[in-house]
Amino acid sequence: MPMPHATSQALSREPRHAPRHDRRCRFCGAALTESFCDLGAAPLSNRYLKAEQLGRMEPTYPLHAYLCAACHLVQLEEFESPEAIFGDYAYFSSYSESWLDHARRFAEGAARRLGLNAGSLVVEIASNDGYLLQYFQRLGIPVLGIEPAANVAKVAEAKGVPTLARFFGTALAEELAAQGRAADLVVANNVLAHVPNLNDFVAGLARALKPEGALSVEFPHLLRLIELNQFDTIYHEHFSYFSFMTVEQVFAAHDLRIFDVEELPTHGGSLRIWACRHDAGHATHAAVRRVKTLEQAAGLDRVETYRGFGRRVREVKRALLTFLVEAKGRGHQVVAYGAAAKGNTLLNYCGIRTDFIDYVVDRSPHKQGLYLPGTRIPILAPEHVAQTRPDYLLILPWNLKSEITAQMAHIRDWGGRFVVPIPQLEILP
Repeated sequence: MPMPHATSQALSREPRHAPRHDRRCRFCGAALTESFCDLGAAPLSNRYLKAEQLGRMEPTYPLHAYLCAACHLVQLEEFESPEAIFGDYAYFSSYSESWLDHARRFAEGAARRLGLNAGSLVVEIASNDGYLLQYFQRLGIPVLGIEPAANVAKVAEAKGVPTLARFFGTALAEELAAQGRAADLVVANNVLAHVPNLNDFVAGLARALKPEGALSVEFPHLLRLIELNQFDTIYHEHFSYFSFMTVEQVFAAHDLRIFDVEELPTHGGSLRIWACRHDAGHATHAAVRRVKTLEQAAGLDRVETYRGFGRRVREVKRALLTFLVEAKGRGHQVVAYGAAAKGNTLLNYCGIRTDFIDYVVDRSPHKQGLYLPGTRIPILAPEHVAQTRPDYLLILPWNLKSEITAQMAHIRDWGGRFVVPIPQLEILP
């Protein structure tokens, strides 16, 4: 059956999801009474501004993460629907070389592990611009991407990656299964956090699999977020923040068994879980018990562990502002690298605008010429740095620190230095 082209009309066929404001856990339904981190109010982190929008009001929403004391899911309330957030999206995965390398290595390893071939099907949820599925295609393995952002899905289609511009859930999973397109491998990288209707999404993952199929899901590890002060990964597009113990509960509720887990360095520390239907034949690996033991030792099964995180967040804010005030007081120029969503959380929380940061550079042409949400800092091409020769380059996507310092090493020619704000302020020589 031919794959439909990605179109904006496909989005309109999906049932719209009304935001909830009742402050109850999106998994277990318990009342949310424990504050985890209050970052004030902020605009959507990926809603970049055009020049003609600078004179208009920007909507802002509370950015306050709560802990469910029953299942330990850290989560935000839902103020905007997924359609409003992801219908037209500014994030394209293919502009990070390290992320592309990560995707290539995963595809090659997954193909070996599961024995995938020309008779298999790999389905990726939130497949973005085809950054991952292209590598399965190069191995001769049929693929299907599901990407709700129509503008991003069109880029994947242009690469030759079959892509549906639709939101994923049980309805779409059952539709694909009825068409004979159940998957040998379903991949869901860095999308679990983006889902407000968590139970419908995970139930859909189970339905999308063949009986012996496997599911691979990557997500930032809540343990690392806490340990490394990664509060800037909290933004409205990320509805939930997962520990292994909590995600195991969520999957088990939908008849999915986690049979393996890997700890990854990506995004400041992530988990890749491998799951299957409960009665499938995949043997459970020792890593499952090891990671659960690690989290228990860190206290992630106790409410008390989550308290006090907000105080550490405020310490990071004060340190960054102190550095910027002193640098500007000495007449130094500070610019930033990476128009990343995490950077927008940091800058808006700290109240940093063009009085501290002259501009930000980004490799993505889809962001160049726009302005950061909230702070209205202009986004330029990286080549602009050599023209203005700033004293400091603030790295906003700190998870790509090594890649960025290598790309921009020439700032040292004029004595420029790198600044990394997370987990604590660091000025690199």
